Amino acid sequence: MGSTGILLPVLMRTRKTLVRAALLAVGVICLAAGLFFLTLPSAEALRIENPRATALMDARSREAMDHHRLPRRVHTWVPMARISPWLRRAVVNSEDARFYEHDGFDMTETEAALEEAAERGRLGRGASTITQQLAKNLWLGDERTLWRKLREYFLARRLEDLGKRRVLELYLNVAEWGDGIYGAEAAARAWFNKPAVELSPEQSSVLAAMLPAPRRRNPLRPNLRLRKRAFEILELYGLYHQLGPEQLQESRVRLADLLGSAAMAASE
Repeated sequence: MGSTGILLPVLMRTRKTLVRAALLAVGVICLAAGLFFLTLPSAEALRIENPRATALMDARSREAMDHHRLPRRVHTWVPMARISPWLRRAVVNSEDARFYEHDGFDMTETEAALEEAAERGRLGRGASTITQQLAKNLWLGDERTLWRKLREYFLARRLEDLGKRRVLELYLNVAEWGDGIYGAEAAARAWFNKPAVELSPEQSSVLAAMLPAPRRRNPLRPNLRLRKRAFEILELYGLYHQLGPEQLQESRVRLADLLGSAAMAASE
């Protein structure tokens, strides 16, 4: 028997082995994908039900107990109609300006964030949309892993099926606004002693400025970052033609009074 006669059966067996391995790999991938999607919570109930608690709230409670402190949770649900339009605009303007244009994941902002990270050599600005932040708050907590980001992406797509208005209503009602303070109503009463529907442009700018670091930014003791960010957010009202030039100037003065004597320096 020649070399060809010897090699042919070997090649056939090798080919069959590779085909079986490929089929097995595809099966494993399909099974893993199926299990992955089965473990994702459904957003459908949130069309009509308002969540009483979130993964982030529960995580904060466990954290408090781990430090031998009583958990604090101040949370009052209100419909969108009872949340100031100024707060809605401030949050969208500053957290997710393309909120009404994307489908839960903003590729434009993600690419910009990655380019900036490449230039600086480290991760800087975040690119999470309001919908992604909501998914994290509701179901994922404060975990920082690639697995969480993957789940966050698909959960955000599910949340988008609820419609933009409902997504924003949910977000504004569960966002963290201080130690144990959740939602716009609790935040407005805690920091400004008024209901959320009565928040002014200036107060709304301050609350929106808290969102990136809600437990480190205190409106009663505003640090430089809070002051600077609040003025930046106030200027966005002008950029998006939500306040006229004269109204914006008056708001700058009121925001400076609200944040104290150091505020004007932060605005310059």
